[in-house]
Amino acid sequence: MADLVALLGQNCILATAFTAWLGAQILKTFTSYLKHGTLNFERLVGAGGMPSSHTALVVSLAWAVGLHDGFGSSLFAVTIVLAGIVMYDAAGVRRAAGKQAKVINKLVRQLRVEHTVHDITLKELLGHSPIEVFAGAIWGIAIAYGFKSFL
Repeated sequence: MADLVALLGQNCILATAFTAWLGAQILKTFTSYLKHGTLNFERLVGAGGMPSSHTALVVSLAWAVGLHDGFGSSLFAVTIVLAGIVMYDAAGVRRAAGKQAKVINKLVRQLRVEHTVHDITLKELLGHSPIEVFAGAIWGIAIAYGFKSFL
C-alpha cells in the first residue's frame, strides 16, 4: 500500500489535476465570500459556485496529458471527451436539477403556510452557469501550464 501511495505522489499528471481541483475549491470559497459577504467553509467541498472545480480537474487532467503525451495521442482524446462530458453535466444536467430543487423548496415553503408539511430542503446549488464552467476550464489549463516543466 505504501508503494501505491508513493507512486501516486510521483504522478505529475495526477498532481496537476488535484492541484487544479483544490485551487478551484479555494477560489470558490473566496468568490462566495465576495458575493455573499460571509465565509462559508462548505464551499471548500460543495458542488456549484465559481469556478467549477469539476471542470478545472478534468480540463487540467486533459491538458496535462496533452502536454505530456501530445495533443494527438489517444490518451488525450479520451481525457478531452471525459472533460466534455463533465462540463456538459455541470452546466446542463446538474444546473437543471438545482433549478428544480429551488422551485420545489419554494413550493414547500408556500405549503407550510397553509398546511403542515414535513421540513424538507433540497440542495439548490448543484450545477454551474456556463461562465463558471468556462472559468474552471481556464483555471485547469493555467494549472496544467504551471506544471508543464514537471510533465
